[in-house]
Amino acid sequence: MKKYFGIVFVIVLSIFIFTGCEKVGEGKYKEGTYLGTYTDNYGGAKNTAMAIVYVDSNGLIKSVYLDTTYVKDGVNTTKKTLGNDYGMKTRSEAGKEWYEQVNLIESKVVENQDISFIKLDDNGKTDAIAGVTMKIDALYNALDNALKDAKK
Repeated sequence: MKKYFGIVFVIVLSIFIFTGCEKVGEGKYKEGTYLGTYTDNYGGAKNTAMAIVYVDSNGLIKSVYLDTTYVKDGVNTTKKTLGNDYGMKTRSEAGKEWYEQVNLIESKVVENQDISFIKLDDNGKTDAIAGVTMKIDALYNALDNALKDAKK
């Protein structure tokens, strides 16, 4: 029995020596809710992209909310609020509505715990997120502004 205990002890000790004692699940952000905005002139109208990022007590991004102001038929609203009425699905290369593409961005930011994986081309688009074919540079900048405030 002592022989088995000794072997198990050596294996456990080896794991700690070779992998270190890093705290599991510790992120690089301060706990809180952070707002980032970015105003652009897209399609001849000024719109404000906004990002709300929630970081938990472990410094991990737990949720991201993205939206953009929009005027439709003279009414101030947001693209997410419009949902299917925004009308992007038929024009989208991916066959997805605006809010569906934004939901993919939100999920990927939480999954990656950052936006550094997103590389924008000269048109403000990215191929880093499958199913996202629209221009996202304003959303990216809003996220960047929120995450700058959240950094430790």
